[in-house]
Amino acid sequence: MLDLVLILAVGFFGSFGHCVGMCGPLTAAFSLSQKQDTPQKVRSLLLFHILLNAGRLISYATVGAGIGAIGSVILASGQLAGSGSTLRQTIAIATGVLLIWFGIIQINPKFLPPIPLLHPLTQGNLHQRLSKAMVELSFKSQWWTPAILGGVWGLMPCGFLYAAQIKAAETGNIWQGAATMVAFGLGTLPTMLGVGISTSLVSKDRRSQLFRLAGWVTITVGVLTLLRAMGEEMMIYFTGHGALLCLILALVSRPISRLWSQPLKYRRALGVGAFVLAIAHVTTTMQHNYGWNLSAIAFLLPNHQIAIVMGLSAFLLLVPAVFTSRDKVQKSLGKYWRWIHLLSIPALILAAIHAVLIGTHYLGGVNETWINQLLVASLGLVTLGVLVLRWQNPLISRKL
Repeated sequence: MLDLVLILAVGFFGSFGHCVGMCGPLTAAFSLSQKQDTPQKVRSLLLFHILLNAGRLISYATVGAGIGAIGSVILASGQLAGSGSTLRQTIAIATGVLLIWFGIIQINPKFLPPIPLLHPLTQGNLHQRLSKAMVELSFKSQWWTPAILGGVWGLMPCGFLYAAQIKAAETGNIWQGAATMVAFGLGTLPTMLGVGISTSLVSKDRRSQLFRLAGWVTITVGVLTLLRAMGEEMMIYFTGHGALLCLILALVSRPISRLWSQPLKYRRALGVGAFVLAIAHVTTTMQHNYGWNLSAIAFLLPNHQIAIVMGLSAFLLLVPAVFTSRDKVQKSLGKYWRWIHLLSIPALILAAIHAVLIGTHYLGGVNETWINQLLVASLGLVTLGVLVLRWQNPLISRKL
């Protein structure tokens, strides 16, 4: 039920920013195609839009049911049907990551690259061709025309819509998939029915704020999906290593820019992502391992206590860098901004030591094998490689 409420909220808040801009002109064109000279014609126009959006909701529900059915067939294959199956867990994790990705793009389109597989559909001319054909069809006088238009409208490529479709696929259930898409459609309904009123009452800046708010709700849905999929033990493992990976990419983005330019383009996103994952890692660990009972740390092994101090120190070193990552703050701090962001280097060293000392895959487990030693050596070499790359780039002190 919570997921449906959140998906409805995504549709509602996002519709003010995205749907008004993308589908608003199309809805306005449909309205212009219907003459409204008399009160009877006004009522006819209202009926037109009711049928239009009813067709859109039916299309959404059909797509959601189809996607959910495909997921259910996949998950029902042999022993993979179990609630804790590897396939179900993988699908849920992929769904959570994609939802978080979509949410971040809603908040700031330049923060992350568009998803490669979906980007061509929304950026090509398919959308424009379908829009033109639908406007021409809207001039037809049959009573069922708006319902058909709405059905086609619900199938148009849309990056905002993909978030709901991905969540519907993750349900692995025909009815839950349909319900997810209907909830999303109902969220967009107020804006789409009253798009003319909405655009006049809500300013452009306010619509942009609402769309970004929908992005945060989308991220929330993604995080909840990940939490349910991974379990707390896996969340601790993936968030910790994810934070390390993001921090490493952020630190080497400039030295390797000639070979691979993408990390440099999204360096700020990588740095902030490392911090967000670190927050998730700390909170999940404190809840799962210690129940927020700090006194329990005193009974841990000495190497684990040292690891916790190292990890906490690394986290605190990232705080100033994250909160000074905005352009305005960078300009106001001047040269001091560079020194603040250089704190991420000792943060990486401390985080690596933290992982080695407390991670069960490294030296934090009961039994130590050659695999543990290999992983320790690998992490050590990667960390050393980052330091070497930074040291060999003299411009780094001036162009951090």
